[in-house]
Amino acid sequence: MTERLDAVRAAIARRLAIDRRALAAFRVALALVVLVDLARRLPDVRAFYTDAGVLPRSVLATLYPGYGAVSLHALSGGLVVQLALFALAGVAALALLVGYRTRLATVVSLVLLVSLQLRNPLVLNSGDVLLRRLLFWAAFLPLGSRWAVDSGERTNSSGATDRVVGLATAGLLAQVVVVYLTNAVVKFRADVWLRGDAVRYAFQLDHFTVLLGDVIAGWTPAVQFAAWLWLALLVCSPLLVVLTGRARAALVGAFAAIHAGMVVTMQLGVFPLVSLAGLVPLLPGWVWDRVEARVPVTRRLPRLPRTPLARRVPALTALARTLAALCLVALVVVNAVGLGVVGAPAGTPDQVTERSWDMFAPSPPRATWWVLAPANLTSGERVNAITGEPFDASRPPEVAEMHRNERWRKFFADAKREPQLRQSLARHLCTRWNRTHDSGMTDVQLWHMSERTDLDGPESVERERLGSYRCGAT
Repeated sequence: MTERLDAVRAAIARRLAIDRRALAAFRVALALVVLVDLARRLPDVRAFYTDAGVLPRSVLATLYPGYGAVSLHALSGGLVVQLALFALAGVAALALLVGYRTRLATVVSLVLLVSLQLRNPLVLNSGDVLLRRLLFWAAFLPLGSRWAVDSGERTNSSGATDRVVGLATAGLLAQVVVVYLTNAVVKFRADVWLRGDAVRYAFQLDHFTVLLGDVIAGWTPAVQFAAWLWLALLVCSPLLVVLTGRARAALVGAFAAIHAGMVVTMQLGVFPLVSLAGLVPLLPGWVWDRVEARVPVTRRLPRLPRTPLARRVPALTALARTLAALCLVALVVVNAVGLGVVGAPAGTPDQVTERSWDMFAPSPPRATWWVLAPANLTSGERVNAITGEPFDASRPPEVAEMHRNERWRKFFADAKREPQLRQSLARHLCTRWNRTHDSGMTDVQLWHMSERTDLDGPESVERERLGSYRCGAT
C-alpha cells in the first residue's frame, strides 16, 4: 500500500514539476509581454490615465468606488506622474527580463500592473486578467535560478538539471488549464460551436478581424474545421498536465499554433501573447535540453553575493506556502462559482463571480459595430472627432481601424452603456482637438453603428444616437 501511495505521489509530482529552464524562459516571456503591454498603452497614456482623458479620477470614483484608493496611478491626474510610473514599470520589467533581483522585480511588476489596471478597468480584457494572475504565481517561483544575473549564468551550465514542484507550480499550471477548461464548458452552452459556425461568425466581426483574418473569413470549410479543432483542444486541456514528455509537448504546440494564429487574424490585444507565455512552463525537459544543445555556452555573468530574504527570515517561506495554498483553493472555488457549479454565498460582489474566460463563449457576438463622432469646427468643416479625418457616415472598409486598438474598442463598448462615460469621452475629444488645431471644435455627437451578421444574406447598418455635446459644456 505504501509503495502504491509513493508511486501515485511520484506520478503527481512528475506532472506538476516545472523544469528550472522552463521557469527561466517563462520569466523572459512574461517580461516581454509586460514591456509590449506598456508600449501599447503608452500612446494613450493621456487619454486613459489622466484627468484630461476619458476617465477622470472623479468618474473612476463614481463608477468604481475604492479603486482609486489602492491604485498608485490614481494618486495624480497629471501626465508626468503617469509617465514616471510607466518608466518605473519598464525598469522592473527589464530587471525581470535579465533576472536581476528577480523576485523583487516580479513583485514590483505585479504591483504596478494591478495599479495600472485599476486606474482604468474599462479598457481591460481577459488577457489583462491572465497576465496579472501569471505574474502573481510567478512571484512564488524561482524564476531567477537559471539563465539570469541572479544565477550567474547566461545560458547552460554544467550539472544535472533539476525541477521545481510544489503549491506554486500546481497553482501556475492550474491557472493555465482553468482558462481553457472554463472556456470549453461555457462554449458547450450554445450549439454554434458544435455546428462549426462559431469561427465563421467571429471572422465576420470586422471590428475584431485584422490582417489574415480578413483573408480567411470566406474560407468556410477551413474556419469550420478550426472551430471544431479549437473546441476539441479546449476539452482536452487537462491533458496539458496529465500528459508528459513528447505527448505533452505536442499538445502545447497545438495550443501555441492556435494562439499564434490569433495574433495575425484578430485584434485581441495581449491575450494571445500572454497565453503563449503561460504555455512555456508546460514544455518538458527534453525541449530545453535541445535548446541548450543548440545555444553556445557563453561567459558567465557576474553574480551579486547576497542571501535570499527567505533564508534570512524562514517564516516567510511558511507564509508564502500558506498564501499559495489559499490562492490555489480560491482559484478553483471562484471559477466553480462563475460556472454555476456551486452557488455563490448571498451578498457576494459581482466582480467575484464574474467569469473572465468567456472569450467568444457561449457564442461570438452577432454584429459588427463602430462608433462615429461627427463634430463641427469653427471653420465650418465637419470631422470625425475619433479619427480626425473628414466626416464620412458610410460604412468604413476596415472597421477595426475606427477603434485605433482593442482598448479603445472596449471603452467605446462601455461608453454605450454609461452616460457619464459618453460625457467624459466627448470632453476629451473636444480638448484633444482644440489643443492641437487652430480651427476649434464647437460640438460633437456620438453615434453607435451596428451591422448584424448574416452568413447567407445581405447585412444592413442600424444607427443609434448616443448624445450631442457642446465643447466647453461637457
